[in-house]
Order: sequence, then structure tokens, then C-alpha cells
Amino acid sequence: MKMNKLAALLAASTMVAASTAMADDHASAFTTSASVALSTDYMWRGASQTDSEPAISGSFDLGHASGLYAGVWASNIDYMIGTDQAHIELNYYAGFANDIGDTGISYDVGALRYAFPGTDGADWNEAYIGLSYSMFSLKVSHSGDALATSESGTHYLLGFNHDLPMDIGFHANYAFYDLDDDINDDTLEDYNLGITKNLAGFDFDLTYYKTLSDAEDFVGNDSLTDDRVVLTVSKSL
Repeated sequence: MKMNKLAALLAASTMVAASTAMADDHASAFTTSASVALSTDYMWRGASQTDSEPAISGSFDLGHASGLYAGVWASNIDYMIGTDQAHIELNYYAGFANDIGDTGISYDVGALRYAFPGTDGADWNEAYIGLSYSMFSLKVSHSGDALATSESGTHYLLGFNHDLPMDIGFHANYAFYDLDDDINDDTLEDYNLGITKNLAGFDFDLTYYKTLSDAEDFVGNDSLTDDRVVLTVSKSL
């Protein structure tokens, strides 16, 4: 009888240990990350979103070992949306990112919502797909309600990243925004070139932004699309 009780106790303890291990495995499949950044400006698709003033931003992300992820990003902004003055931008996003076998090609598919608290009818959604291989990347983002106009728009972003000596990273991006003719007849273009460096646990980014003429005309405010150099200091938490 004592042996049966002992066997039962051992079996129960084994089941508890196995359940705990399974719970730990499930928990370890998830990862969280966060970051905070301070920039001399917030540039988005060729135009300053902070009226050429500094921006502070932050993000929080939840990821799963399968490649699923979700997160939120926020920044201060300063511009009019319709008759409302916008002060905060929130981006909510979710997607799936992984590698394509052993090809060296990675992909990222997801959706993002642009939200502007305190404004009326300014929020809008966008879907995206990204591909990267070695130093090159391509991201295509599309919305049927681009800029909350009820019209379509597709944004194309070509990227290049390369490691330089002294652990300095170089990045270059060229983008063009193809909006429905009811929004704008021309394709809006911009590019940027920058370098990154990690020092004392902080990431420093110095980037030059250039907005081409059609995009300048669309924004209608030269001070928001003038050439500029933006310094960003960020910290992963």
C-alpha cells in the first residue's frame, strides 16, 4: 500500500513538473521589447511631422517564436488635420515575419493603423509586405483610405544597408508614393542617407533627408520639406 502511495506521489510530482515545463516553454516562446528615442525632427515620407521641431517617440513590441508579432509606436507631432490640431500619433501594428527556407530571403507581412487622438476622422489603415536579401530590402505599403481621404495610395520603399569599419552602419533609402489622382497627380519621391553607431548602450543615427519637387508641391510648405539632417538617439529597453 505504501508503495502504491509512493508511486502515486511520484506520478503526481512528475505531472506537475511536466506541466510547469510546458508552461515555461510556452512562456519562453514569447519575447517583449521596448525602445525610446529622441530626434531633432520626425520625418515621414518626405515631410516633417513636428513642424521641424524635436520629437520623442517610444515603442513596445510582443513577438512569438513562430514569427507573429504585434506592437505600438507613439510620437509627438504638430500639424493640422482638417480643422483639428494633431499633437500625438499612435501606430498600432501586427504581422508575421520569417525566412524563406535557406534562400537568405526574409519577408514581413502585416497591417498598421495610424491613429491621431483628439482629431475627427483622421485615422486610417495600411497593409504592407516587405522582402529583404543580404544588404537590400523592398517594402510595399497600400491603403484604400490613404491619408484618410477614402482614396487609394501605394508607397514603395527601397533600402540598402551596409556595415562600415569601426562598427558603423550605413543606410540609404529611396521611396515614392503613388497616390490616386484625386489626391495628387504626381508621384511623390524622397530619399535619405545615414549612418548609425552604438555608443555606451545608446544607438546614434545621423541621416540626411531630401524631398523631391513633386512632394514639396504636394505638402505646400517648403519649411516642412527642406533638405535637413536629423540626429536620433535611441535606447532599447
